[in-house]
Amino acid sequence: MDSINTDYASGGGELIIGLALLLMTVVGLAGCDARGEQARSAPPPPAVEVAEVQRQPLTLWDDFTGRVAAPESVDLRPRVSGYIDAVSFQEGELVKQGDVLFQIDPRPYRARERAAVADLAQARSRYTLAKSEAARAERLVNSRAISREEYDQRDSAMASARAQVAAAEAALESARLDLEYTRVRAPISGLAGRAMVTRGNLANADQTLLTNLVSVDPLYVYFESDSSTVASSLGLMSGDQPARVRIGVTGESGYPHAGTVDFVDNRLNGSTGTLQFRAVVANPDGLLKPGQFARVEMPTKHLDNALTVEGKALLTDQDRRYVYVVEADNKAARRNVQPGRTVDGRVVILDGLKPGERVIVNGVQKVMASGMPVAPSLVRGDPPKAAGEVAATP
Repeated sequence: MDSINTDYASGGGELIIGLALLLMTVVGLAGCDARGEQARSAPPPPAVEVAEVQRQPLTLWDDFTGRVAAPESVDLRPRVSGYIDAVSFQEGELVKQGDVLFQIDPRPYRARERAAVADLAQARSRYTLAKSEAARAERLVNSRAISREEYDQRDSAMASARAQVAAAEAALESARLDLEYTRVRAPISGLAGRAMVTRGNLANADQTLLTNLVSVDPLYVYFESDSSTVASSLGLMSGDQPARVRIGVTGESGYPHAGTVDFVDNRLNGSTGTLQFRAVVANPDGLLKPGQFARVEMPTKHLDNALTVEGKALLTDQDRRYVYVVEADNKAARRNVQPGRTVDGRVVILDGLKPGERVIVNGVQKVMASGMPVAPSLVRGDPPKAAGEVAATP
């Protein structure tokens, strides 16, 4: 009986052990299946584009506010008085130097010219007679037929007649000039303003304003730099090549116009502590107008080895700026940085990065946290433009 119980207990224990092993095997297989299913359902690392941090020479540009001005501006006034016969230009049109803009009634001046011609003819006739008498007196005085006193009188009369001829010639020249001045011509090529005097009105010499002319190609842009940037700006202008600037006006995006600095004032403004600069800009299409406000970018500092990244890689967290760097194990790591100036879409990094590090520039929104795996692909960013190049910057 005891042996039967022992055999039953032994057989029952083996059965229990077998059932336990079977249960463990089933649980293990289920766990493996779950882990495999989890591995199969896990998403791949997000694809991102990275660019290497570059170290390169870089010229920094500063923004200034300026005003467009015409190199030449003329308030046109008549040189002779008279009534306006004709206005020979369209207001606001481009005129060329020498074009007749106003015609003053020439008839009084033409009559004066004819009178001056007659006076000159009389003077020349008197001079011819006086010259002949002086020559005869010279022969007579040598033969002692007349006195020396009479000879001197005839010689003096000849000199007086010669002077009268010169005076008559000058009077004729003046009359002809006055006649010429009745045609009021453009002294410069440029844009004509409004006609201030119309046909039939009296214009007084050197007083009545007829119109205004301004040259339009090229134009000047005057702007002022604060004293803190004057020294570095002047240092960049010390070479043989003139300093180039970028110019834009209201209504334009960026700085589409190229100019060169051709003048720097010889002293600082004591009231504002600024130094005035002047740039020359071509204006063949007449898009720029004298008097417009202008935005000017001028190179103010040169960095020999600047670290730069694309501006879209820079993120903001309250008052901190940071980027995501892809490390050697292809995991994203947040890196706080100290940004500097932005040049042509690239940001100068003063602290926080090293040359050659890979910074995420596209797909940064896919990175949820530091340490997240990513699938990077390297792209090459455009370096900032050199100091001599000029292009529109948004």
